[in-house]
Amino acid sequence: MPEIHKSHRIGWLRAAVLGANDGIVSTASLIVGIAAANTSREGILLAGVAGLVAGGMSMAAGEYVSVSSQADTEKADLALEKDALQNKPEEEKEELAKIYEGRGLEPELASQVAVQLMEHDALGAHARDEIGISEISNANPLQAALSSALTFTLGAALPLFAAWIVPLNNLIWVVTIASLFFLAFLGGLAAYAGGASIFKGAWRVTFWGALAMALTAVVGQFFGV
Repeated sequence: MPEIHKSHRIGWLRAAVLGANDGIVSTASLIVGIAAANTSREGILLAGVAGLVAGGMSMAAGEYVSVSSQADTEKADLALEKDALQNKPEEEKEELAKIYEGRGLEPELASQVAVQLMEHDALGAHARDEIGISEISNANPLQAALSSALTFTLGAALPLFAAWIVPLNNLIWVVTIASLFFLAFLGGLAAYAGGASIFKGAWRVTFWGALAMALTAVVGQFFGV
């Protein structure tokens, strides 16, 4: 029975996990910091909503620009490789054969593999084995931007909803505990989707989320009036 691999999920999973975690951590930290400064519920919710909108747009724009830059670099590299294949195919064949030799093939076999792969798809072979570009890792700016914006908004809505429904005197503790629970759940879920350790994934995001909220609470209490 063939193995079920998870690598094809890397593109959207990275953006989704980053967006959701950032949404929870940044919004919860903002709410906790503002609440620690003895601000009214209206002020806390206003800051939370502003953080949600600004953060969602920032995540979308940042991911789009970042992944677009990656895609531009990949296209430039592929154009260079395509030109090299047209102008010096023998050198490119030898270069590919050397790569396979370095991976453990005998020189004669490496040369045969290089010839056959180049006959089948020369640009694809060099993109994959020389540059490291594959369909799995191929950059998709729009997918990354939408995934980050949506998951950031969903993540930010969780601590914001908690701040809206709980009594003001218990707001800091409830938002903190609820947010850490959300982080642990999403961290474990993301690790499961990626085939990694659920405990490690949950613990990692929970630790950094707790640290962020603790620091902003200290700042809010120190500077609050």
